[in-house]
Amino acid sequence: MLIFAHRGASGVEPENTLRAIKAALDANVDGIEIDLHEVDNKLLVIHDRWLHRTTSGSGQVYHHDYEHLRSLDAGNGETIPTLDEVFSLIAGKCKINIELKGINNIALLYSYIDNALISTNLNAADILISSFNHRLLHKIHQQRPEFAIGALTACYPLEYALFAEKLNAYSVHLDVNFISKHFVNDAHQRGLKVFVYTVDELEDINTMKALGVDGIFSNFPTRTKSHLAHLNTL
Repeated sequence: MLIFAHRGASGVEPENTLRAIKAALDANVDGIEIDLHEVDNKLLVIHDRWLHRTTSGSGQVYHHDYEHLRSLDAGNGETIPTLDEVFSLIAGKCKINIELKGINNIALLYSYIDNALISTNLNAADILISSFNHRLLHKIHQQRPEFAIGALTACYPLEYALFAEKLNAYSVHLDVNFISKHFVNDAHQRGLKVFVYTVDELEDINTMKALGVDGIFSNFPTRTKSHLAHLNTL
């Protein structure tokens, strides 16, 4: 079962910051999940479209220019990272799950990825692009089928993982509150990986392992990896 650091090691460091990502790398995670918003033709790593929860700023991300956003404190003196900064830090060390939040220009995303493939140790096989916007995922698969896509859902679909299969997704990403053995089996029969978010409680980790999911997203990757290693010895 793979362990993805959710927004980096966000349980111990400010989420979606280089500091959180470094902590996740120190934990030797299998992958790191980040979130993207587009501002001034640049891609910033931040989860919310509102600034007040994770930064010293206020208002919506899109009501500020890039320079102002980069001047904000994202926690412990960290700035909001750019996607290229994250690529430089992670490339070649683990998988990277890029969740698309506020993205309008897909070509801009491609340019960041293509540049990193040339200038860093990033491998296309380590990239997983996910979103709740399934139309956007469909377009990405049509235009750049070499990139794996992950279909996010926060519900329990009537036809299980059929929606992800129709998207030609690599994986389906399911809320921990909406998971069952039936769904896992259905997804696997369709050739899909099953990744579950957000799994921090030890009992939930036990359950996910018993259900046979392929990976989980955790805010506390060090603790989660330690517990999973213990389970594997039983």
